Amino acid sequence: MPSPNTAVSGTSPPTHTLARTTPPDPILTKSDRPARPRRRPALRVPRSVRRAAGPVGLLAAWLLASTTGVLPESVLASPVDVLQRAVDLTRTGELPQAIAASGRRAAIGFLIGATAALALSLTAGLFRLGEDVIDASMGMFRAIPWVGLIPLFIVWFGIDETPKIALVALGVTYPLYFNIYGGIRSADAQLIEAGRMVGLGRIGLIRYVILPSALPGALVGLRYALSTAWLALVFAEQVNADAGIGYLMSNAQQYFQTDVIVLCLAVYAVLGLLCDFAVRLLSRRLLAWRASFDGEGA
Repeated sequence: MPSPNTAVSGTSPPTHTLARTTPPDPILTKSDRPARPRRRPALRVPRSVRRAAGPVGLLAAWLLASTTGVLPESVLASPVDVLQRAVDLTRTGELPQAIAASGRRAAIGFLIGATAALALSLTAGLFRLGEDVIDASMGMFRAIPWVGLIPLFIVWFGIDETPKIALVALGVTYPLYFNIYGGIRSADAQLIEAGRMVGLGRIGLIRYVILPSALPGALVGLRYALSTAWLALVFAEQVNADAGIGYLMSNAQQYFQTDVIVLCLAVYAVLGLLCDFAVRLLSRRLLAWRASFDGEGA
């Protein structure tokens, strides 16, 4: 008769016997664990520096091409010559006067075009009758190149300031109208229904639901409209102008002064960039309530 401590053939030993014979796993302390290699913190470049990298790189390439002779001065003046010309025209007062004249035209034309676009878009966006009357006409006139209307504006308004301002106003009207109108019509129907359930009337819905929903589109249209205003002014000031940035550019074209031409184009670009920067700041302030996607990565 086998003893109680003897294992029977074909059977496994008791679990308590294995537990005694199997050595316990060693416990690793924090000092015994292998140290993980520390990752160096990634170098974060400020966004302002990254934004400026593109223009600075183009300027450096332009300077290098002009210095090495790859880009002849007869084709395009060097950045040093353009900067020197800017200093000279600023000292004589020609450049500040030209910027003031062009800025006045752009401001007046923008105010006229923005007022017309706001009235038309609100009428077409809020009322079906207004949409039927206005929207199809605006789509038809939008297909006409507004630059091609310069000869007609000269016939209508003469050759003074009026056709220049009218061209700027026309260029501003279309992007503002379509963006505001689209923003009004893209208002969430569920939000409108919720506003009606809490007792909002038509005026309340327009004020608290529809117009805030249209605000992002209106600000996008404002950015397009400001850039279009300066673009229209480039063409408008080529027509019998006696002051302004376009007037300097026309005179420089007659005497093949590429430095003045490039300077005028740079002034247009800087003015447009400043307007765009102002609209971006305004958008951050007015749309602070809206959670939006701001890009991924560093």
